[in-house]
Amino acid sequence: MKVLTWVMAKASTTGMSTLTNQEDIDLMEGMGLSSYRFSISWARILPKGGFEEVNFAGIAYYNRLIDALLLKGIQPFVTITHFDNPQELDDRYDGWLSSESQKDYAYFADLCFKSFGDRVKYWVTFNEPNLHATYGYRSGKIPPARCSRTFGNCTRGNSEKEPFLAAHNMILSHAAAVDIYRTIYQKEQKGSIGIVLQATWFEPISNSTADRLAAERAQSFTMNWFLDPIIHGKYPAEMETILGTILPKFSSKDKTTLNKALDFIGINHYTGYYVQDCRFSACEPGPGITRTEGYYQTSSQKNGVPMGEIAALEMNVYPEGMEKMVIYVKERYNNTPMFITENGYGESTNLNCKKEECLYDFKRMEYMHSYLDSLLRAVRKGADVRGYFAWSLLDNFEWLKGYTIGFGLHHVDYATLKRAPKLSASWYKKFIAKHKTNTLVQKNNRQKENWYKQWITKAKLKTLLQGSSQQHFHLPEK
Repeated sequence: MKVLTWVMAKASTTGMSTLTNQEDIDLMEGMGLSSYRFSISWARILPKGGFEEVNFAGIAYYNRLIDALLLKGIQPFVTITHFDNPQELDDRYDGWLSSESQKDYAYFADLCFKSFGDRVKYWVTFNEPNLHATYGYRSGKIPPARCSRTFGNCTRGNSEKEPFLAAHNMILSHAAAVDIYRTIYQKEQKGSIGIVLQATWFEPISNSTADRLAAERAQSFTMNWFLDPIIHGKYPAEMETILGTILPKFSSKDKTTLNKALDFIGINHYTGYYVQDCRFSACEPGPGITRTEGYYQTSSQKNGVPMGEIAALEMNVYPEGMEKMVIYVKERYNNTPMFITENGYGESTNLNCKKEECLYDFKRMEYMHSYLDSLLRAVRKGADVRGYFAWSLLDNFEWLKGYTIGFGLHHVDYATLKRAPKLSASWYKKFIAKHKTNTLVQKNNRQKENWYKQWITKAKLKTLLQGSSQQHFHLPEK
């Protein structure tokens, strides 16, 4: 399994990647990274979504980025859509709520393959469409901000129906893009194409049948909601049983197009939660308990005992969830090749922090080590994992939390845009160098564990001795 990493800063003011691309690529090269995952902005290429001429300046921008990466030996891993649609499509036909979106998305995807596919070998159709459908059309937390009044502060929307309609059109758009790629481009360009889903591990809060079924139901209403149709040609049975006519239907033609419409699965995994049944049991009012949410409730505690340390965004640090999640995907989806396309530790940030506060991120190192160990256990059990992407290279704009949370291996001073490596960047660089010639499967786990403990102990000691003199910090010898 190759060691890969990924960064993507969506908000233009976060790391200002459009102005500092070469500097960031140099950072990647210095760390020994072999891949960079980024998204193409639909509106940058087609400002009107396809209802006007192509913006060739946008295509030129991505050509420069791709060429600069390849010049450094870094493989582009390209996402076609990550939550952002041209406003024109929402204005004309309510975006993903209309089947018209499938045609316009297919046109955009085809343009991407045609423009960049001679150099891009890994394509992702959508990043976390399961979150886009729920946050955009159920809670209204992100654009297009649609929801029922009982679900959020929206001026329009229907939280009981629209998430499933939007998801249906995204799934069929994915299938259309894959069909275009396989039919026209894949043989010559020799790339692969997949989709990336947000994947949380759900652990039953008890051994009762009801709670175990609730945990499975939680997976069905989140990740399996998209992967089951793409791989098995139909929605999960739990969704069909509970939702009935609310759930859109696939035609025979749709099912033919959907048949195994991917080459790999991308998993964005950070955390786990306990799950309690709310279908056959009484639950307190809260998210998840309604019919269209799946009749389950999540918790970070079991009998008053936390599942793990709580990181930013109320994410539980639960390394075991990585192994369980990967094995679950392996068994449910016939061991389709996988990439861990996001995994990382978030913590609150202080924009005026001192160096020792900003840069000495021991908890992030410990998180990465424990989750990579868990991933290794899954690989040893036969999971076909092709790579791992750490979130993220830089601190960036964290959607609803803005600049208050950082996931980066490098700190960004947003006033000057200066990057500074955190301790985790040094650790990860050492990790990559140590494993570059050997697969993780071949490494002796005890030796790896001893190496990590020696490294972290020396790093902590050196931090105490040097204080804030980060510029003098170097990796301790093995």
